[in-house]
Amino acid sequence: MRGILRIAYKLLVNDGSKFAALLVGITFAVFLMVQMTSLFAGVLNRASATVINVGASMWVMDPGVQTVANSIPMPDYVLDAVRSAEGVKYAVPLYSGNGLVKLADGTYQAVNILGLDDSSLFGRPALVQGSIQDIYAENGFIVVQDSEFHKLENPRIGTEFEINNHRGVMVGIAQVATSGLFGVPTLYTTYSRALQYVPQTNFSISYILVEPKSAAEVAGIKRSVAALGYVALTKDEFMAQISTFYKYQTGLGINLFLMTVMSFVVGLSISGQTFYTFVLENLEKFGALKAIGAKGHELVRMILFQALFTAMTGYGIGVGICSLMIALAKLKVPDYAAMITFTNLALAFFMVLVIAGISSYVGVRKVLRIEPFDIFRG
Repeated sequence: MRGILRIAYKLLVNDGSKFAALLVGITFAVFLMVQMTSLFAGVLNRASATVINVGASMWVMDPGVQTVANSIPMPDYVLDAVRSAEGVKYAVPLYSGNGLVKLADGTYQAVNILGLDDSSLFGRPALVQGSIQDIYAENGFIVVQDSEFHKLENPRIGTEFEINNHRGVMVGIAQVATSGLFGVPTLYTTYSRALQYVPQTNFSISYILVEPKSAAEVAGIKRSVAALGYVALTKDEFMAQISTFYKYQTGLGINLFLMTVMSFVVGLSISGQTFYTFVLENLEKFGALKAIGAKGHELVRMILFQALFTAMTGYGIGVGICSLMIALAKLKVPDYAAMITFTNLALAFFMVLVIAGISSYVGVRKVLRIEPFDIFRG
């Protein structure tokens, strides 16, 4: 068996031009597939940035909420009802809204404002400069140092700005796990100050952050909240809901899906045609092997080995090039959202196996039909 595979390997790599063409086709297909799926994964991750960064176990919200960026305010009595529900360890309000900041040079910049519970500051970010206690100071805000930080003219502690005719002061600089999706900086302040600075509707609570006493209490809390006419979701459920919205209710999901399918078709067409040509050009060699006693199943193993070896080599090169391109892009463009996940790699791996399987099937059919007599007669 090792001898047969060694012969298959030499037949494959000795024809350098055909082997290179096979690698290029599969590498290009893998690159595009991983690139498209990684971009989509990065977008979905950033769409859930607030959920990830705040880190609450459960989120209570209006049933009409589809993404964390589009909250629907709830009345204050909901917070009291949730706090009194059985199984709730504690529950705090969260304000999430948008504001317009006037910078020192007179320009305006849209921002996302998160108002944390005054007493607990639950969901606060990790500070790299300043003290979290300074958020209680007059006009205190904390700015997130992410890819959007420069849009606020790279503020420092003590930098002043204006928001809705109110004075604001940067008292801290924070880092978070994930940057936002929509290209706006993020400011943290207290819940009461957020209500004071940002125009409000009749209700003011964007979300209620809940910590259950134990995982077993989650189902009961959901039922209690549902009885109030609202929805309670765990962190993972809320992120899944956001992902579903962007996948199926926006053009983003279908467009990236079509690009991934096109990448697969390109790779399949190039590698399939090239591999079939490779088999045709080596029919005499396969016929000679069959004439000296090679069995049909051994020839099949040779074809499968050649297709699989080419596919795995192209897969590795494609993933490597894509990883390098994403890393370089993030160095030059901080807003670039692509991220490679195990799911992306597994999907690309499966599709490469499909390409290898179809390509080898075409070759196997041709090789099994050859007769040694025809080869030697020619």
